[in-house]
Amino acid sequence: MQSGIKSLRQGIKFAPIKNVGEQCYRCHDRVDTKKGVHKPVKEGNCSKCHDPHQSPYKYQLRGDGQNLCFMCHDKKIAAGKFVHGPVAVGGCSMCHNPHQTDFPKMLNASGNDVCFICHTDKADAFKGKKFVHKPVGEKCVNCHSPHAGDYKFNFKTDGSQELCFGCHKDKKEWIANVKNRHGGLETDKKCLACHDPHVSDYVKQLVKQPVDTCNICHDKPLDTQDGKIVDMKTYLAKNKEHHGPIKQKDCSACHNTHGSDNFRILRKYFPPVFYAPFDPKNYELCFNCHEKTLVLDAKTTTLTGFRNGDQNLHFVHVNKAIKGRTCRACHDAHATNNPKHIRDAVPFGAWGLPVGFQKAANGGLCLPGCHQKFDYNRINPVKNR
Repeated sequence: MQSGIKSLRQGIKFAPIKNVGEQCYRCHDRVDTKKGVHKPVKEGNCSKCHDPHQSPYKYQLRGDGQNLCFMCHDKKIAAGKFVHGPVAVGGCSMCHNPHQTDFPKMLNASGNDVCFICHTDKADAFKGKKFVHKPVGEKCVNCHSPHAGDYKFNFKTDGSQELCFGCHKDKKEWIANVKNRHGGLETDKKCLACHDPHVSDYVKQLVKQPVDTCNICHDKPLDTQDGKIVDMKTYLAKNKEHHGPIKQKDCSACHNTHGSDNFRILRKYFPPVFYAPFDPKNYELCFNCHEKTLVLDAKTTTLTGFRNGDQNLHFVHVNKAIKGRTCRACHDAHATNNPKHIRDAVPFGAWGLPVGFQKAANGGLCLPGCHQKFDYNRINPVKNR
């Protein structure tokens, strides 16, 4: 019997397999028919990843999880402080197909769809939103590393500001050089205090309507280098006559929300004082919306309702070489409970100077701390002493 087996063995020749891939396909379905084929498969080198005889790992693999992939791929892609979940547990095949695919990079789906295989919460959150951040619409990997990184959420750099500056170079330069930076940029969230980096129902990727976004912080008194700012959210709730931009929920009509060279990060110059010599530049901010002739014409019957006959009382107040009243002397730029945004009182040094405005059918009167009672009437001019 032994001699028979010996004779059989002597008759068998074990020649090297010339085409390993084709040998595998004698039993296994082909995995090289799609657009993208993994290099070892394309070369017919199945044994690069699979041991044809035995292995302690599933599918006769030569290694477990990511260790198999790192036989060819650089380990550095998983060397960051923060490692993407599938990479951390050796689940490369969650995103990549090891044999063939119709998508680039051997991915299991196209673009962001491969992310949404796991991030179903984001897929749902993105549906139906009015505004999609451009990098999100293109590909998540514009901002996130799919493997690992040194920053939270696998960002390629600090995700609260530096990452934003990678594209928004104009904002980076503006914020770096501006005299007065918006305080929101100094918070831990930085850009993310106001903007959603993915999708939003509001312009500029804001997290809420513009004025509501501002009131995330402006819901309490704030100390700034230019003095205290009131609790604006409460102030607007208590004062029902809102200035036009506030009605439109757009604080940015007057304020540059990143920073400005002007007082209170205003878009254009606005004097921070009660008195200022007359100069049209003192009204640049107001003239964004209001006509300049409102303060330039001494006589009018059409430009303003604040007149005594045809005497333009705006002109009377501001056109003074020394003690010209600025707009803030009578008007509140945010809200009041009086017509025409007239203040109850104006800070005059340490004193709250009362305005004492009363509206009438064809005019009104003022009894402020700066002069005696003056009446005005558009139809029948009043002679004040």
